[in-house]
Amino acid sequence: MSELGVLAHPSVFPWLGLILGLAVGSFLNVVIHRLPTMMERDWQEQCAELRGDARPATAPFDLARPRSRCPACGHAISALENIPLLSYALLRGRCSACAAPIGMRYPAIEALSGIAAMYCASRYGFGSAAFGAMLFTWALIAAGTIDLDTQLLPDAITLPLLWAGLIVNIGGTFVDLRSAVIGAVAGYLFLWSVYWLFKLATGKEGMGFGDFKLLAAIGAWTGWQVLPLVVLLSSFIGAVVGITLMVFAKRGRNVPIPFGPYLAAAGVVGLFWGPQVTRYYLTKVL
Repeated sequence: MSELGVLAHPSVFPWLGLILGLAVGSFLNVVIHRLPTMMERDWQEQCAELRGDARPATAPFDLARPRSRCPACGHAISALENIPLLSYALLRGRCSACAAPIGMRYPAIEALSGIAAMYCASRYGFGSAAFGAMLFTWALIAAGTIDLDTQLLPDAITLPLLWAGLIVNIGGTFVDLRSAVIGAVAGYLFLWSVYWLFKLATGKEGMGFGDFKLLAAIGAWTGWQVLPLVVLLSSFIGAVVGITLMVFAKRGRNVPIPFGPYLAAAGVVGLFWGPQVTRYYLTKVL
């Protein structure tokens, strides 16, 4: 058996997916932490340019620079301190220099990314479907978490994800291309319509434009047939979470709740189980 054949074997590939997913999860933590700051800096530079001001002198800041550091003491994180899950366990969740606690989100994102990749590898086997599903899931993890933190859904994630969905489905990997194109258009137009109807009725903005783009991207991957499930499921989860926060956390009704995390969760369900759930509902419930 060739080397590629060994890696693609059903008993090996899922474990490779797990390792790859853990490594990508570590990178997603960087994206989640840095991308909103990069967006803010870009907006500030654009505003300065429009005002005719000189661009402020700032140190390079992107996904690669500067090197990751402890936010409490500035200790540069070494390669051995950056091994997914293992480093967190060995450090007991604390900085090696100042013993400041490291948030549980970091290993949680790594674990979620790894488990998701392992599931994709197990479900689809070695091929474009598995790697495509991994990419889709990782992008939704990053987008949903950023929206949860900042109520922003970066175009740097949603737009490439939309185009990637159309490209992946050129050969019918998940759905046929026609369904993918209609899904992208319908996903955007549906939430766009809801936004304007709500604004005309109340004078308030009920969601951000990033939500339109995210649902369009999900539609490009899953096809238009799954969009009703995605919308209903995300709305249900959002309503449950919102009511829970109001009752137990005493959160006011006027405090905005990001919709992106619920769209992301529903999108993953839609890709993996959408056709089965829709078919079951149409045949057993109706």
